[in-house]
Amino acid sequence: MTSHPYVIADVFTDTPLEGNPLAVFPDASGLDEATLPRLARELNLSETVFAYPPAQAGADARVRIFTPSAELPFAGHPILGAALILAGDRQVVRLRTGLGIVPVALERGAAGHAIGGSMEQPLPSIAPFEAPAALLAALGVANAELPIEQYDNGPTTVMVTLADEAAVAALAPDLRAVVALGTFNVSCFAGTGARWKARVFGPALGVPEDPATGSAAGPLALHLARHGRIAYGERIEIRQGAEIGRPSLLRARVEGDAQRAERIEVGGAAVIVAHGHFEL
Repeated sequence: MTSHPYVIADVFTDTPLEGNPLAVFPDASGLDEATLPRLARELNLSETVFAYPPAQAGADARVRIFTPSAELPFAGHPILGAALILAGDRQVVRLRTGLGIVPVALERGAAGHAIGGSMEQPLPSIAPFEAPAALLAALGVANAELPIEQYDNGPTTVMVTLADEAAVAALAPDLRAVVALGTFNVSCFAGTGARWKARVFGPALGVPEDPATGSAAGPLALHLARHGRIAYGERIEIRQGAEIGRPSLLRARVEGDAQRAERIEVGGAAVIVAHGHFEL
């Protein structure tokens, strides 16, 4: 038998048992390849992170990210939560992902403990979504307020802008119909100014509805800026997860202009809630 410690954090919240739960194995070097997806399925959280020595200059750790059904090259709440757990006394934690090194600037509380942070996300590629009518039918809505586009920053997220927050709250999508359209997250959102409400569905990735989706928050800010709903450089707050009992708060900002996005920043709070061991 070998013992493998892990830590669970609730991410994009400062309240235990809210936000998006995440499991992190701080030292996964003793785990074989076939065991990683099995552990992710066993924990059955939106994502599980396995951390390794960096093996690359400029990084503090290398991380691999698994949903219950797939490995992702990058995802938002796993990077924020893993940075907090692996921080030690660092002010900035640099994590090597499948898309390169992602820096996370930490926020610390009065006692010096890391309580959250802000990551600089990979810039996404952008393309029109090829089946907008079928997606709207699967979501059970008549139309979108802005063009339906897909953003790829590791996972692919399809952006669907609804008329108001009530329309977002009322969503009851046909998840089988969403799965039939491809492997992506669909972010449905509404709001004005700096306040936005979102729900994110990723059934093809094993996540029927996600409590907080950091990888979708940056593209959401970029989508809004590209279509004139917010200004470049304006920070927005995104509330997510209330409908599944895990209220979350994400902050996002995109710098640049209509010709080019230069930097995407996503942040929020996180809190460690559990420690455990797998005996394998």
